[in-house]
Amino acid sequence: MAPAYPQLTAFLNETETDGYLIDAAGNDSNQYYLSGFKGKSVTLYVDGEVRLLVPDLEYTRANRDSDSDSDNVHRFSEFDYGSMVIEHGQSKAGPLAIAAFLSEYGVDSVSVPASVPTGTTTMLHDQGIEVVTDYDGCVGSIRAVKSDEEIEQIAATQRATIEAMTVAAGFLERATVEAGVLQLDGDVLTSERVRHAIETTVLEKNCEVSECIVAAGAAGARGHTAGSGPIEAGEPIIVDIAPYNTESQYYGDMTRTFVKGEPEAKIQEWYDVTHEAYEVALAMIKPGVTGEAVNEAVCDVFEREGYPTLRTDEATEDGFVHSTGHGVGLDVHEQPKLSWGGEKLQPGHVVTVEPGLYEQEVGGVRLEDLIVVTETGHTNLTDYPRELSVV
Repeated sequence: MAPAYPQLTAFLNETETDGYLIDAAGNDSNQYYLSGFKGKSVTLYVDGEVRLLVPDLEYTRANRDSDSDSDNVHRFSEFDYGSMVIEHGQSKAGPLAIAAFLSEYGVDSVSVPASVPTGTTTMLHDQGIEVVTDYDGCVGSIRAVKSDEEIEQIAATQRATIEAMTVAAGFLERATVEAGVLQLDGDVLTSERVRHAIETTVLEKNCEVSECIVAAGAAGARGHTAGSGPIEAGEPIIVDIAPYNTESQYYGDMTRTFVKGEPEAKIQEWYDVTHEAYEVALAMIKPGVTGEAVNEAVCDVFEREGYPTLRTDEATEDGFVHSTGHGVGLDVHEQPKLSWGGEKLQPGHVVTVEPGLYEQEVGGVRLEDLIVVTETGHTNLTDYPRELSVV
């Protein structure tokens, strides 16, 4: 994990709290980033070190897998958890044990992420521990700036993503058309079949798919609809693949749009405008430029051509209906954002650039690459054709 903890110490000094506390299940990326342990735990950053409180069953694994010294890994039974369950019930026993754990380190006040369970914060208050909610996501901001090692891990996942996209394209290229419906090897080609091929491909690269969209026709305009059923000729097919590596836990993310056969003039026009918006956004990606400015420039392109955006109509269901991009790392959606309120980009930020156009009951197009902000500009981690893929 990135040695970013001095920034967290500075945050604690600013908030005048003794420590930073995360009480989360095993899928919390902030917890994993600080501790190196992927499992249910309580993570405490205090006095420049990370301390862990874990269920007894997880204790030996946490000792082996976490980044903390064994002296800093504790089990719930050390704080009379069993007796507390009998006396107070299981729901209260956990927060009471956490309060005892904090007292062990002389912690009288903690900062916590907004996601912390209310049962924990209420019990800590009752035990005389001050709790300050970190609504700005300090750890997420620290995580957003990747080290060279993290960038290589993301790049490795992106290479697996590109291979999966190539497999999906191959399915569509080999398919024939019968009565307007795609056929492959004697069977109807469905979104589910293409998605299964994508999932199988990334598994061979030690990755698993978190999000995988193969949305043909009208389904492509419906948010994060995964897509289902037979794929028809002539309709736009949005393929969006976002796997994570099961060892490093880092994500990749990319999207391409395919058409089997000749696309309608409208679909080609959508894609041409989307590609222009993509190029405008990409040209702006460098340190010091805000994510908001990038998004505004993309909106300018679409609005100039007469398409609605969330800037012109926050409730629009057609046109450019999402932001330009988001950070990618231990989560597929994290800081920074290329959207309203997006902060200044910094070297080490990894972001998607993914403009698109949509029309309900018709479909949509989207183009998405994964970009690293460098000292002088940016590097594109997505080496794959960017035109509308007519197969």
